Formats: sequence, C-alpha cells, structure tokens
Amino acid sequence: MTIEVGKKAPAFSLKDQNGKTVKLSDFEGQWLVLYFYPNDDTPGCTIQACDFTAGIKAFEKLGVKVLGCSPNDEASHQKFIKKHSLKIDLLCDPDHKVLEKYGAWGEKNNYGKVSMGVIRSTAIIDPSGKIAQYYTKVKAAGHADVLKEELAALQKK
Repeated sequence: MTIEVGKKAPAFSLKDQNGKTVKLSDFEGQWLVLYFYPNDDTPGCTIQACDFTAGIKAFEKLGVKVLGCSPNDEASHQKFIKKHSLKIDLLCDPDHKVLEKYGAWGEKNNYGKVSMGVIRSTAIIDPSGKIAQYYTKVKAAGHADVLKEELAALQKK
C-alpha cells in the first residue's frame, strides 16, 4: 500500500505494551508521530527509541504524541521500555496488518539476502487524521530531530 500526503491515515487498532487498545481515532484533534521499527532492543531500534525519549519534552510542547510500532509482543515491549527507560508507548503488530497498511512491511535486501520484514518508516498524522508527512527507509539516528523540525514547520502553516 502507498501512503500519500494529504490523504486520510489508515485506521488502526492495536494493543500497546500494557495490553491497552490504542486506535487512530484516540488522537483526533492532535498531532501524532507513528513510527515503525523492526525489533525491540536491537542497535538501530534502541538508538531511535532513545532519541524519541530524549526529545519527548519537545514533542509534548508541540502537542505531539509519539507511538512506536513493531511486530514484537507486549512482554518484549515492556522489557525494552524498562531496560532503556523509554518514555514512549509501543504498539504490538504481530500480524503485520498495520505495518502493511502503512507500507512499512515488505521485501528487504540485506547484503544480497532478500527477505520480508519491517521497513523503518514514519508517518506524521495531523489533527484531522490526514498524513502530513511520510518517511520511508528512515535512518534511526537523528530521525527524531528531523521530525521535531518538520512538525514545528507544519504547525506554522
């Protein structure tokens, strides 16, 4: 599936690290960063989650909720959050349904080995539920800072 800026964000309903159901409609009227990452507690994913945590006050000042999403389960997310003192909620998508809706699940080529997996991607969803910006093949380090700048610019429009 292709995600288009200006179009309605695909609806989702997933459990978070505490087993609580989280839906896109819960964030109506506020900005949302929904980022997709491959696996809890791996080097790149840890850098990315820690960067979001380090910048959480800036995101909150902008009125932005940050959610991470991966195929990991609740127990894995809880362990990841505890180990790295993360300040973001993580969604569980073991069936890849939401990952697929957002174009974040697909063929990956790693050193010539082709496999299916999570394509590190991020959607910025505006208060009306539309895609304001979409990033694919994201580099983990520094991405949170790019998003803060982008959100500040988008909110001035």
